[in-house]
Amino acid sequence: MGPCLRRGTATGLAMYNLLSGLSMIEASSFVASPTAGLYCAQFGAEVIRVDQIGGGPDFHRWPVTAENNSLYWENLNRAKKSVALDLSRPEGRELLQQLVRATGQFITNFPAGGFVSHDTLAEGRPDLITVRVMGWADGSPALDYTVNNSVGYPMLTGTGPEPVNHVLPAWDLLTGAYAAFALLAAIQRRSVSGEGGEVRIPLSDVAIGTVANLGGIAEVIYSGENRPRLGNAVYGLFGRDFVTRDGKRTMIVVVTPRQWANLIAALNLGDAIASIESERRISFAKDDGLRFDHRDVLYPLFEKAIASRDHADLAAAFDAVGIVHSPYRTMLDAVQDPALVANNPIFGAAQNPSGFAYPAAGAFATIPQAEREPPRPAPLNGQHSEEVLTSRLSLSSGEIARLIDAGIVGVG
Repeated sequence: MGPCLRRGTATGLAMYNLLSGLSMIEASSFVASPTAGLYCAQFGAEVIRVDQIGGGPDFHRWPVTAENNSLYWENLNRAKKSVALDLSRPEGRELLQQLVRATGQFITNFPAGGFVSHDTLAEGRPDLITVRVMGWADGSPALDYTVNNSVGYPMLTGTGPEPVNHVLPAWDLLTGAYAAFALLAAIQRRSVSGEGGEVRIPLSDVAIGTVANLGGIAEVIYSGENRPRLGNAVYGLFGRDFVTRDGKRTMIVVVTPRQWANLIAALNLGDAIASIESERRISFAKDDGLRFDHRDVLYPLFEKAIASRDHADLAAAFDAVGIVHSPYRTMLDAVQDPALVANNPIFGAAQNPSGFAYPAAGAFATIPQAEREPPRPAPLNGQHSEEVLTSRLSLSSGEIARLIDAGIVGVG
């Protein structure tokens, strides 16, 4: 059976270590699979990342420092331990297999089959749980950037006619979070049945399943056509970007009748809106769809009203009555916002392998009356090789020294 999870107390640091007592091996690269391990590590699990000596294919993934240290890698791998093995050699592969069996939980995005096939790893460990992140369900490779265009979102983004890719690797991040959830669900099942097994999570299924969950599949089958491309307008709501008198572009979105009424009042548009409603024999008060359908006449009205006010004036008026809005900012602007970073308790200081000091993120969840653990650093490649091989496989110091000298094991 797998390890038991120690219960956290109602208050104190233990609430941020809800997964204390759970250990897992992670052999992965890039975003989705490392994200699953990161989320588990941030809640107290021991996550042992196994990489090729010298780092895997994502070890120097941009953005990097002048010394070619990956800021991407050291943030996706915070709070983990690192074991470095020569996975091109049979002895290195066997050590990975032994670690997986000794631990009982394995997260990977390595292709199914070969030395990391679940059946091979589960020999002598039938309760092993493997969570395998994949590209396509048939095992063929895919990336966030290719899965995204396969489900149609770039043909909805922007105004066209060319497709517009998004920058955020949304499917990787969703898949990573889902993989962490699936691992805990499989552990729960094992605690009842004693059974292990492999859970496969293809990026493509997360993407098309999310499309379905948001009504997208039903929508195009029902209408028989694709949704029109709307640029920065929000489908089915009153929501769009507008420019203020001092040139600030801001996004305004209305999702409740109260917000609609408050927006009209803040912009002194009551009479103008009433005139449109009378002319078109409709009421915008409680119908999102009508506000969207009649955007041809509403948008110009709001454009003119917003263009007559400075952003600071509008922001104060909107904030006073709960209107949802936000100016467009660069990422550098966002980082310099104290509310987002400097005064945000999810951030703290950590000793980073790159040597560069910057705010590091810990667990995103806020647990009232619980003390946050400071963010932990990412490991050096192979930093914990000796510790893990000793504690998990009971290898002697002499045997570990032999493996290091032979180039099978790397140390940080």
